[in-house]
Amino acid sequence: MTDYTGKSWMSIGETDDPHAVVESFEAAAEVTKGDPVYFSADHKVTPAASAQDCMGVAVKDAALGEQCAVLTRGKVKVKAGGAITRGKAVFGADASKRVLELSDQAVDEAGSETYTVYYNRKLGTALETTTAADDLLFIKL
Repeated sequence: MTDYTGKSWMSIGETDDPHAVVESFEAAAEVTKGDPVYFSADHKVTPAASAQDCMGVAVKDAALGEQCAVLTRGKVKVKAGGAITRGKAVFGADASKRVLELSDQAVDEAGSETYTVYYNRKLGTALETTTAADDLLFIKL
């Protein structure tokens, strides 16, 4: 595990962004600080352990039914699920609740092919390049 943030004293789920937006939602399952989370019900969040339309990253632990503090805009430290290139979009998550690089989707505007565009799949943008699973980086939501 390599920490590419230059801020090794910070743990995942922490921010140093003075303009970060943190909102509170009910935890529909146990949430751990640093987990990418998605809406699993109205106003309720669950940690992503597969590809989900994540809406933020938990900045505190929360038990089932408790209020969960979620960073919904700003810079936050997360754990990579593999190699990620700086400037690329990321999404949550793999089975270990790590962010992954979101691949560009081929689009054939002039042909007869149909496709799905994941408008909401993007969680944020990678601010550093990682090379392996469990590397640490900042993303901008």
